Amino acid sequence: MNRGAQPGGTALGVVAAAWLVTSIFYFYQYILRSAPSVMVPEMTLGFGLTPVGIASLLGLFYYAYAPFSLVAGVALDQFSPRKVVPAGAATVAIGALLFSTGDPALASIGRFLQGAGGVFALIGAVTIASNYLPAARAATLIGATQMFGMAGGSAGQFVVGPAIAGGLEWDRFWLMMGIVGLPLAVVLFVLIPSQSPKPVPAGAGEGRVQIAGRAMKAVFINPQSILCGVIAGLLFIPTTVFDMVWGVRFLEEAHDMPYSMAVLRSASVPFGWIIGCPLLGWLSDRLGRRKPVIVGAAAVLFVCLALILYGPPGLLPTYSLGLVAGIASGAAMIPYTVIKEANRPEHGGTATGVINFINFSISALLGPVFAGLLIRTSGGGTRELEHYQATFQPLLWGVALAILLTLLLRETGPAARRPAAPFAAPQTHP
Repeated sequence: MNRGAQPGGTALGVVAAAWLVTSIFYFYQYILRSAPSVMVPEMTLGFGLTPVGIASLLGLFYYAYAPFSLVAGVALDQFSPRKVVPAGAATVAIGALLFSTGDPALASIGRFLQGAGGVFALIGAVTIASNYLPAARAATLIGATQMFGMAGGSAGQFVVGPAIAGGLEWDRFWLMMGIVGLPLAVVLFVLIPSQSPKPVPAGAGEGRVQIAGRAMKAVFINPQSILCGVIAGLLFIPTTVFDMVWGVRFLEEAHDMPYSMAVLRSASVPFGWIIGCPLLGWLSDRLGRRKPVIVGAAAVLFVCLALILYGPPGLLPTYSLGLVAGIASGAAMIPYTVIKEANRPEHGGTATGVINFINFSISALLGPVFAGLLIRTSGGGTRELEHYQATFQPLLWGVALAILLTLLLRETGPAARRPAAPFAAPQTHP
C-alpha cells in the first residue's frame, strides 16, 4: 500500500481516530513502564527482593519489548493493525494483573507480557501514521505518537507517585491498571479499520514467512538502519535507564531531596518529551531535514546531562533542567522517521520494529549493568553524589557518540529528496 493511502478506502477521519486510540494505548503501556520508579521501596518489601533483584524484575519489560519489536513489525506488515494491536493491549492488561499478585514468579511473567504486548502500541501507531496519513507530516505524527507515550511516562511518576505516597497500595495500582486494559483492547478492535492482508504466493503460510524473512534481511543489512537504531538508543537511555529507574533515588540520595519533590523533578523529563517529540518532529518536517535537528538537540542534551550530574544545585530554575533535557532527548524519535525513509515503503512496519529492537536492546542490556555498577561503586552502602556521577558518566559519552554517528547518516528529509532546479543557461541578446 502506498504511503498516505487509507486502508480499503477508509475515510481519513476514521484512520486518524485509529491512530489516536492506538496512541492512547501507548500512553497506557508507558504508565506501566514508568510507574515502578516511584514504588521501588514498596515493591522491594512486597516481593521480598533486593534493589538489584527489583531492577532485574523490572528489566524483563525490555527483554520482551526488544525482541517482540521484530515480531510486531513483521506482523503489522503482513496483517492489518486491527488483527494484532488489540491482542497486544490484552496481553499488557493480563501482564499487569499477574504483576499485582505480589508473587515474584507470576510478576516476572507479567512484566515480560507487559513488554511483549506493549511494543504493539508504538509500532502500531507509527505504522498507521506513516502508511495511511499524509507523508509530508511523517516526523510530526511520529513525534506526536511519542508525545502520548511520554505523557504516560510523566503520569506514571507525576500522578502515581503522589498516589502511592498518599496511601494507594502498589499491588492495587497494578490490579486497577490491568482491569482498565481489557476494555481498551475491545475499543481498539472496534475503532481500528479492517484491512485485507497483502496477497502472497501459493502456500500462504510459507509465502508469508519468506516475505517476512526478506523484509527483515533487507532492513537489517541496510547500514542506515543500524545507525538509526544505535542513535535512537544512545539518546533514549538517559530517559529509560537514568531518569525512569534511578531518577527519584538520585535526587533523594545525591541531593537530599524530599520524596515528593524528587518525584516532580524526575517527572519533568518525560514531560519535556511531551513537548519535544512533536516539536522537534515538526521542526524536522518544516526544515525538510533530519540530521541538523538530531545533532542540535543531542548537543543540548549533552549539556543538560553534564549539569544534572556535575552542576551546582540551584544553578537554574526548578524543573527547567529536567524539562529541557526531556525536550532535547525527544530527538530520539526522529531516527524512527529516517529508518522508514531509508528503506522500502512496504517494509515500514519491519523498519520500525528493527529500530525499536536495537533501541530497547540497548536499554535492556545496559539497565542491569548500570544497576550493578552503582551498587559496586557505592560498596553496597549509602549512595552519594560521586557514586552516581561515576556510574552514569558514560551516558555523556553515549550522547557524544550519537552526534558523531548522526554525521554518518544519509539525509532522508524531503528537502534532500527534492530534485535540483535545472541549470538555466544565461540568455544572449543579439
